[in-house]
Amino acid sequence: MPTGKPEAAPTLRIRALMLGDRINPSGLEIGSLVSSAPVAFRVHAGLAVIFRYGVVVLIGLLPSEEKVLIDTLKPRVTGELSPYEEETALAQLCNDEGAEAIQPGGPICLSKFSDDRLLLIADALAKSTSLARDERRVAAVFDVIEPFARELAERGRTPRRRKGILQLIGNALLVQQRVAGRVAIAEKPDVLWEKPELDRLYARLEDEYELKERLDTLERKLTAISETANALTDIIDTQRSLRLEVAVVVLIVIEVVIGLVQIFGGVH
Repeated sequence: MPTGKPEAAPTLRIRALMLGDRINPSGLEIGSLVSSAPVAFRVHAGLAVIFRYGVVVLIGLLPSEEKVLIDTLKPRVTGELSPYEEETALAQLCNDEGAEAIQPGGPICLSKFSDDRLLLIADALAKSTSLARDERRVAAVFDVIEPFARELAERGRTPRRRKGILQLIGNALLVQQRVAGRVAIAEKPDVLWEKPELDRLYARLEDEYELKERLDTLERKLTAISETANALTDIIDTQRSLRLEVAVVVLIVIEVVIGLVQIFGGVH
């Protein structure tokens, strides 16, 4: 009997790109509309899912088709990144719905390539991509704030660059605003309200990309940055106030001495 190799299961390539701080999809027409929240279009044989917080997820598109679509979106991007933050995944058909699973480092196994399932993958991958960008920004803030803390611990001195510390607080607030306001990582996608039977699949996606754990870690780091920066700012302000008070006292003493010299000079 002839023994042939089993046919490979159909596979979809999924690519998430964070193009910038925001993408405005209003009035965009790049194909037939599949979803309005998030905005998703059927483009050629694949899907393009656009998230307002700056991420586009391209599903089953050829590289040439991806390039054309990205060029189309560029004028709608605010705060364009260079280079783009990127994550990729593979979705593969499995035998039945009960077998839907995600192997560590392997493809996402789906019972069928339905729009609802692909939108869930797009949501998880987009959040993971955005988290990666925010994690990198927070790590950069830690790299800046560490020398400040070390100088305070070793020499008992604080940095005099109050502007730099305020910038650190500003960066932390921007990341916090993205996580809490725009991205809403802890919120479940709208698809699950209509298809609660897909909740298990999304839970597996959350576990695979460690969305909740990474969000908790990011929020703890943001809190640490904010508290450290505020403490340093308070110390600097206190030192400035003390120096100002000393300067005022010195001026008063000088004025009194001058007055006494004038008085005794007039007497003699």
